[in-house]
Amino acid sequence: MPTQPAPSTSPAAGDTDALLRAELGSAIRKLRKERGLTLVQLAERAALSHPFLSQLERGLTRPSMSSLHRIARALGTTQQALMTVAAVPHPGASADSVHLVRSGEGLPVANRGGTARMLGAPAYSAHPVEYTGVGERFDEYYDHPGDEFVYVVTGEIEIDLQTAEGPRLHVLGPGDSIYYPGGTPHRWRAVGDGSRVRLLTVQNATGEADRHP
Repeated sequence: MPTQPAPSTSPAAGDTDALLRAELGSAIRKLRKERGLTLVQLAERAALSHPFLSQLERGLTRPSMSSLHRIARALGTTQQALMTVAAVPHPGASADSVHLVRSGEGLPVANRGGTARMLGAPAYSAHPVEYTGVGERFDEYYDHPGDEFVYVVTGEIEIDLQTAEGPRLHVLGPGDSIYYPGGTPHRWRAVGDGSRVRLLTVQNATGEADRHP
């Protein structure tokens, strides 16, 4: 029988968190420099503070999904593409063919009403994200080049889509899913208790300006 890797082979939670934050900050800094932007210029484009971006690039803090979305748009990529770099290969998986994420692993990014956790890695063409907890009021609209699939695991949400045929509102409960094309402005909110909502989204990386930030 195959054996499980010993628990001692995994880095401590605090060390892993620091490593993931450093990877994310490094990816943002690299892409910013490739775009020929200073920290101040990126801060202006993303409508964020210069000190916050400086701390983020040094791995001293982490962004919210909202601020990461603003940074990604200013850099011509997506928040999911940036999040994929904050992925550490699991000791029991092959870096060439398998990306294994255990429960509780991955860098959690604050999302209004809960957290978002990237489950993918840069080498793959789909970006799966787990959302735990959702706000009970609509936030700003998000859009990105890749098509997106949303599956409701628990709880209930209302999703607002700005389609070519006009606005569309859909209420989704456990087991429901929805798929919409890239470029569709969208946002969602919880119906009832937002802490009970758990979602899985999968975004197609096709069409992104930078597959490997």
